[in-house]
Amino acid sequence: MSLYNLPNATEGADEILKETITAVPQIPSLILVFVFLVVFLGGVGRQKRRGRDVDYAMWSVVASLSTFLIALIMSIVEGIINLDVLIVVTVITIFSGVWLFLDKKTGV
Repeated sequence: MSLYNLPNATEGADEILKETITAVPQIPSLILVFVFLVVFLGGVGRQKRRGRDVDYAMWSVVASLSTFLIALIMSIVEGIINLDVLIVVTVITIFSGVWLFLDKKTGV
């Protein structure tokens, strides 16, 4: 008897990923939060370093669109991402776009 079951790699990497997500269901959500924060904070930090006024609404849209694309890619294979997470990412993307369009900053 073994202490744990080894992942079965005969059907491809999708099955290994699904088995990992079954064991730790928070992984897709944490990956999406990580992508959003890296893009948002990286863009804001880079814009601050250049000495310009930071456009938080624009970086929110860029970060949410990149997160949305990653979530869409995750939704291709069944069992990687829940529909609830995809809906939350879509709503955040829409609200970020509305924030950008209602922002009073003038473009250069």
